[in-house]
Amino acid sequence: MAKKKSPFKAGQSPEDLMRALHQMMAAQADAQGLNDNVITPFAAALEEICAARGYVLNIYGETSNIVFSGDEDDAEAIYQLVEDYLNAKGDEGGKA
Repeated sequence: MAKKKSPFKAGQSPEDLMRALHQMMAAQADAQGLNDNVITPFAAALEEICAARGYVLNIYGETSNIVFSGDEDDAEAIYQLVEDYLNAKGDEGGKA
């Protein structure tokens, strides 16, 4: 099987990466395509690199979080905490 060529080149700036990811994301027709073709592969790359280096990762953005626990049980528990929080926030009319 032929290996897909990466759209990224060594030495590119973080802004170049952001623009390339933005283009890839914008090209998706729906949420499923976005998840299958961009988000899941990106998360898999984060998991692989973090696991290989022993990192526990929590990226906090202005409107998002990315957490890598390195442990399947922890990942499920963190997911459930987030889901419970968002559900409670919705049930309270936007107050959490």
